[in-house]
Amino acid sequence: MENVDTIDFTQVLEDSVDTLRLSVNGTKTVLKFEGEMPNFLVGLQQYTHSEILPIMKGDEWSKELEI
Repeated sequence: MENVDTIDFTQVLEDSVDTLRLSVNGTKTVLKFEGEMPNFLVGLQQYTHSEILPIMKGDEWSKELEI
């Protein structure tokens, strides 16, 4: 999220800062794109869809609901 101001929303599938999914602590987000990687993402960690799914189910991305 420290680089959120560099996101070109015309090159990713998210619409705006308001539609980003954030990690539980609010410091990370995941951006989706199709085709070639946008220049502003060069040098950042990349995952395939199948690689990111188990990560997004982890504690860093999902809070357990308290009943």
